[in-house]
Amino acid sequence: MRVASLGSGSKGNGTLIDDGNTCVLIDLGFTLKETERRLRRLDVSPLDIDAVLVTHEHADHIHGVGPFARKFKRPIYLTPGTYSNSKVGVIPHLRTVNCHKSFVIGTLSIEPVPVPHDAREPCQYVVSSGGTRVGVLTDLGHITPFVTETYMLCHALLLECNHDVAMLEQGPYPYSLKKRVGGPQGHLNNQQAAGLLADIELEHLRHLIISHVSEQNNAPHLAESAVKGMLGGWPGALKVANQNEGFDWVEV
Repeated sequence: MRVASLGSGSKGNGTLIDDGNTCVLIDLGFTLKETERRLRRLDVSPLDIDAVLVTHEHADHIHGVGPFARKFKRPIYLTPGTYSNSKVGVIPHLRTVNCHKSFVIGTLSIEPVPVPHDAREPCQYVVSSGGTRVGVLTDLGHITPFVTETYMLCHALLLECNHDVAMLEQGPYPYSLKKRVGGPQGHLNNQQAAGLLADIELEHLRHLIISHVSEQNNAPHLAESAVKGMLGGWPGALKVANQNEGFDWVEV
């Protein structure tokens, strides 16, 4: 399996997961023109994508879904709550997701994971093929026991390190937004993300990709420092996804 990112952050998100037979895109927060440009950078055609999975209805995750679905006739998977609370418009091939039931797209097994976030019916995803598991985990306010259990045995993990607590508190956001971002239905801070790493099986993990890093309330070196404190002598590969370029293909 391999994984790549179109971009990661509050201005737009998109993660490609491909096992050589089936390719899915998790979230699409960019305009159609920008999506096509970013896909070309990764040598991917829109028609190479077998389906788009949506985590929730916030614009940085769903903005490009409707235009993409209508132009390229790709199936779109999302929860009923996400669909009803969004403005994606007509979707030619709409598939609703039960947050508590796995499903299959081609040769990929998809496990939705309900998460605490300030959206209607949000979920994240673990994607598996041939015994390899890739987990995408962003946009949640705290780590639940179910999240820990589900992401325990991932071989690659895209993990949100949205904000540094001190930077958020001292930053320019209004108080109400600071409270939302740092609250239990908001986004993971660096220490919360590091805490998950203390509870999962690191011997299975080959790639850790720090994701959804706030440009205003965090810095890559702070996120890296926090997670490295939990990794010890872990021999895997660590990288940080960014807003402008995401990251290139990683072979898992």
